[in-house]
Amino acid sequence: MQQQLDLIVGLGNPGREYQLTRHNAGFWFVDLLARAEGAEFRQDKKLLGATAEVSIAGRRVRLLKPLTYMNLSGQSVGAAVNYYKLEPEHVLVVYDEIDLPAGRAKLKLGGGHAGHNGVRSVAEHIGSQFWRLRIGVGRPAPGRRDEVVNHVLRRASADEEQLVIDTIADAIGLLPVFIEQGAERARTQLHSRKPPGNGDSGESGDNGGA
Repeated sequence: MQQQLDLIVGLGNPGREYQLTRHNAGFWFVDLLARAEGAEFRQDKKLLGATAEVSIAGRRVRLLKPLTYMNLSGQSVGAAVNYYKLEPEHVLVVYDEIDLPAGRAKLKLGGGHAGHNGVRSVAEHIGSQFWRLRIGVGRPAPGRRDEVVNHVLRRASADEEQLVIDTIADAIGLLPVFIEQGAERARTQLHSRKPPGNGDSGESGDNGGA
């Protein structure tokens, strides 16, 4: 069963100081995808973000990086959905997930925001029935909430960062499967992927709200 995909949104914070932080995993995803397809992002003021266009499995897919800062991401996503007249279930939002270790990723349709303020903002503007690709960035040692915020707003170690990049590359490689063979096939392949080392996939908990 094929899956329609019209828009891929990468969540992150604009600015050089945030570029390499864990919280920008969504930006990394769409940047790597655009680069692989020879596309360039251009700022679009009416959409409050930067946009590009790629071809996946022979189909045109738009990419969006909201430039509103994470907590207001929904303003940009809502503007794009309204402007292009898209259905939320044809939108894929990619973002960092502290409740997955680096090297893991999960795909699902709908659900809550788990404390991720970027996802919360998107849901406020287009509803909750959009696809989510959660890229694991790991959780710091147990402690106060501000330690979680600092964790996502810092750069990962070189080894963890490479795990995240490898995971993103594998997920990008499954986009044609998602479109041509359906979300379930892509999800099965993504979730059965064996990253280097062993880690608990972790499914619950607060995402810190940064």
